[in-house]
Amino acid sequence: MADPVTIAKVAATLLSNEKARKGIGWAIVAILSPIIVVLALLCALGSGAVSHNISAAQLCFQDGPLPADTPAVYRVCIEQMRAHFAELDEAIADINAMVEDEDAGSLDPIRVKAVFFSLYFGGDAPLTSQFAHCFAASEIRTRTVTETDEEGNEIEVEQTYNVAIPIEDMATVYSHIAASLDVEITEEQKANADNVYSLIKYGYPVTGEGGGFDGADAPFVGADGFCSPVGASWRSIVTSEFGGRLDPITGQRDGHTGMDLGVPTGTPIRAALGGTVTLSRYNGSYGNCVMIDHGNGLVTLYGHNSRLLVRAGQTVQAGDVVSLSGATGRVTGPHLHFEVRVNGQRTNPRYYLP
Repeated sequence: MADPVTIAKVAATLLSNEKARKGIGWAIVAILSPIIVVLALLCALGSGAVSHNISAAQLCFQDGPLPADTPAVYRVCIEQMRAHFAELDEAIADINAMVEDEDAGSLDPIRVKAVFFSLYFGGDAPLTSQFAHCFAASEIRTRTVTETDEEGNEIEVEQTYNVAIPIEDMATVYSHIAASLDVEITEEQKANADNVYSLIKYGYPVTGEGGGFDGADAPFVGADGFCSPVGASWRSIVTSEFGGRLDPITGQRDGHTGMDLGVPTGTPIRAALGGTVTLSRYNGSYGNCVMIDHGNGLVTLYGHNSRLLVRAGQTVQAGDVVSLSGATGRVTGPHLHFEVRVNGQRTNPRYYLP
């Protein structure tokens, strides 16, 4: 039997080696990185342990009995996380009950629990109520209420109360968690949380449904801060340039309002710059479409997606995954239609891409 310490060291090496990550599958490593050392030790206990590792996130989010062959240590970690999730559900419900403004939305339980899983699976966890409150701001408001005084007369009095305002910007959420819980959060843990969220909500991680291509699994940002929506290899996958072209459906000469990038369905699509999502829905010939306002008249558009991972009003940063590529709308095959608009005028994305 292999030495457990040696196995743990090998697992840690895999996490820090980029080539190794790609070799064993970025999605699996991203989801399991908080626990891979613990699970590596389990590999020394029996040959069946590895088969359980891939389903760690699903098992934590599911109800019902665990598989009978789940190793004991692994079972304890999952049951503890399930108990924490039950407490989080109560805390989230309490916070959502305090939301007053309809357009403020509500806390997404999957998002909250995905972050919690990424930070605390297999480790010491904080108070779940304190953690959940990091996802919402608190505002004190006043209102006039009618009360009955000692003499039985109805009187109007001013009353103060707390209102919860869900926080859309995950950078702000992580800042609150770090400050409130005195924890240092790594970029890898943030990526883990995004992958778990997409896995549970959509059925696969943000790295795609087995799709994607080399370079799309990491942001590629130029010196001016502009991020390629599909990674460093975008030049090699341009299937249709901006400007005049033959329409692929009608065969007629026509103008093309953006650039088409041929990527498999499920490829993560990243925000070119920080900004506010102004549209995230099905939009005619664009199919499932995301638009982001970056300020100063600059807007980017991402069309034909299979999945939309953001919503209108949400704040995003350059490199954030906003959708998964697909073939919705007016298309002949899966690709990303990418537009850059300046003061309402469409312009060549090549002028901006790194």
